[in-house]
Amino acid sequence: MSRPSIAISGQLIKVPTNRFIVSKSDLNGNITYANRMFMEISGYSEAELLNNPHNIIRHPDMPKALFAHLWKTLKAGMEFFGYVKNCSAQGHGYWVFAHIVQERDADDNIVGYSSFRRGASDDAIAVLEPMYQKLLQQERAVGPDAAWKQWEQELATQQHDYESLMLALYQKSRGQQQKANR
Repeated sequence: MSRPSIAISGQLIKVPTNRFIVSKSDLNGNITYANRMFMEISGYSEAELLNNPHNIIRHPDMPKALFAHLWKTLKAGMEFFGYVKNCSAQGHGYWVFAHIVQERDADDNIVGYSSFRRGASDDAIAVLEPMYQKLLQQERAVGPDAAWKQWEQELATQQHDYESLMLALYQKSRGQQQKANR
């Protein structure tokens, strides 16, 4: 199945922050495993997800440069942390905080990837949505690579790189959740 053309509804699904969306993919990004939560939130059946590219859930609001950075990070042997807006089969958006790691065989060769995602906090979304929109606009003007370089330079003026910003937002949201649970 190729990536379907989906009409974007403008509605947002609120993903629970206390449950995980889990998926695994092969080296090419084709889904090899999807947990029930992934199927429930995405609106796709297991048969619709398995052996199809993970970008089946990519939301058009997301900059291509971010995914290029994600793949560059993973192929360099590092884990990826980041906030992503995905798109359900019904065209609804949903924000997640993603942690993606390599799966390795007994000889330490990368054989696939595992992704663990939980709902993004409203505060993180409020910070990132306009930043991603600006990156997307830059991408349309100068291309993904040049836009990412411009964005990295802008983040550096705030004493951040992409990973440190993502982790700072995540730590802030986790602290707020812990306070709320007391």
